[in-house]
Order: sequence, then C-alpha cells, then structure tokens
Amino acid sequence: MISVQQVSKQYGQLRAVDNISFEVKEHEVLVLLGTSGCGKTTTLKMLNRLIEPDSGTILIDNQPIENRPVEELRRSIGYVMQNTGLFPHYTVAQNIAVVPRLLKWDRSKITERTKELISKLHLPSDCLEQYPNQLSGGQQQRVGLARALIANPPVLLMDEPFGALDTVTRTKIQQEFKALDELKQKTIIMVTHDVQEAFDLADRICLMDKGRIVQIGTPRDLLHRPTTAFVTEFLNAHRLQLEFKSITLDQLWPLLTDISTITEAPIVPVGLNLWQSMEKMRALAAPALTIVKKDEKKTVTFEQLTSAFNQYQNSPVQ
Repeated sequence: MISVQQVSKQYGQLRAVDNISFEVKEHEVLVLLGTSGCGKTTTLKMLNRLIEPDSGTILIDNQPIENRPVEELRRSIGYVMQNTGLFPHYTVAQNIAVVPRLLKWDRSKITERTKELISKLHLPSDCLEQYPNQLSGGQQQRVGLARALIANPPVLLMDEPFGALDTVTRTKIQQEFKALDELKQKTIIMVTHDVQEAFDLADRICLMDKGRIVQIGTPRDLLHRPTTAFVTEFLNAHRLQLEFKSITLDQLWPLLTDISTITEAPIVPVGLNLWQSMEKMRALAAPALTIVKKDEKKTVTFEQLTSAFNQYQNSPVQ
C-alpha cells in the first residue's frame, strides 16, 4: 500500500532522514518508534507532503505521491495529531465535516456518516453542537479521529495521537483503537516515542535513530531477535512487561494444569496475552482465571501463569 524508497531530508547540516526505505502492507499498522529527533515525524509528514523529501520516492497504492495534486493527496489520507488540531471556533459537527464539505458531499450524507462515527467512537450525541474546549481531552482526541475517518480514507497517519492524554484515558482509547472495526480496514502509520504503546498497537515496528532505520519487524522480532545493541538497550527498561505482552495464553496452554478445586474464576479467551490476563486478575482481585480454548478450559492461578512463563522462556524452542 505504501512504499518509501531511499528517502532523505536535510536541514542545513542536519540529516533529519537519511536514505530510508520500507514498505507497509494494506491494512497493516506500522509504528515509527524512537526518541525525539530520530526522524520519525519528518518521515510521517513526507507521506502526505507536509514536508517534501530532498531525494527518494514515496508511492501510495503504486502511485508516486509527487504526481498527485497536494490537496487531492491530503484529502485521501486521514491525519491525526497529538493536540487534535481541531478548529476552536468550529463546533464538533463542523470540525468533523471539514473534508466532506471540501469534497462537496450532500448534507444528509455528512450527517449520517457523522452520527455513525460518533456512535463508534463512544462520543455523546449531544456533543455535536459543542465546541472543542467544552470537551475532555479524550473526547477531543476521538473527535480528531472522527474527522480523519469521515471520508473513509484508505490510509491513516497518526502523529503521537495519544501523547497529550493522561495515562488512564490513553489506555482506554488505545483499547478502543484496537477494537474499532473501522480502523481494521485502514493502512496505518503511527509515530510514537512510547515503547509500550508501540508494542500494544503495532503489527510491525520501525525503530529509528539519527534519521536511519535501525530495525524493522514485529514486536516479537525486536524483543527476541534484536539486530544491534541499540535495539536491546532501547527496550531494556521495558523488557519484562514487553515479554508478558508478547506471549499469549495459547502459547502457555501446554504448560498449564487445570485446578478443578477452584470453581469460580473470571473467564478469558486463550488469545489474551499474559499481561492482559494478570491485569484482569488484579482489577477483579481474582485468585484465578478460567481460560477457554474451543471446547476446553483450564482454571489457573497467578503462580501457575508466572511459572509457565518462566518455563516457556527457558524452553530450547525459544
């Protein structure tokens, strides 16, 4: 869906982006991860020509982006930024309708699509006549996402979209993000400096440093098959939590024994990762979980989960 080929951008003596290449498959979520100044936001902005590259080629759907009028290109790409970018003097409804109006949609079509997105994004219907400053940070971010999605663009660019939110709100919106069917039909490139967020949301991660790509791969690739010492050091502070998130209950299933003496325990699907499972136990103050796999089920304790995790990590297969 997106192909970046030997792209560079320089500001004076600073090589902000240095000859990078990568591809993004249709309906994939690629996260550009790295510290401030590594070139990830510059890379993102070159995809919709907010910044023009000095050299290289960018293709979207096999078409070089420089061959398309800038306005047409940007209307076909959803863009979500950290501070929402909502117009303060527009109501929520007017903010969401910006692109459809430029595309000369019928008013009834705009209204119908707006109501659909408001429902999907868990926004109250009476917010449409409110102004951005009357909404919470989480609600503003949802409005920004609705505005990016309303024209149903195939590509969505997100620049630190949850960075301005408090931890609780950010976690909730990230969960909604993963569950939203609307987003599963998009090709998404997201910028973040938050390692946990990258591992939670990405199909693949592109780790950057000093304008270059250090490693690109699945979260599990970066965690267990780092290609350089930089990758290892970058993830070290988060390693245990990331390992819990990279292993599902299904992978631990053969190492778990059912405790039949515990008759009441919250039911969870086998596709849940270990971190989610432990968080569920903590939130419910539950002594055990019942894991369901097709027609089978096993009830296990926290101690069993951690023991199975250690056995799995020490397995020769790993």
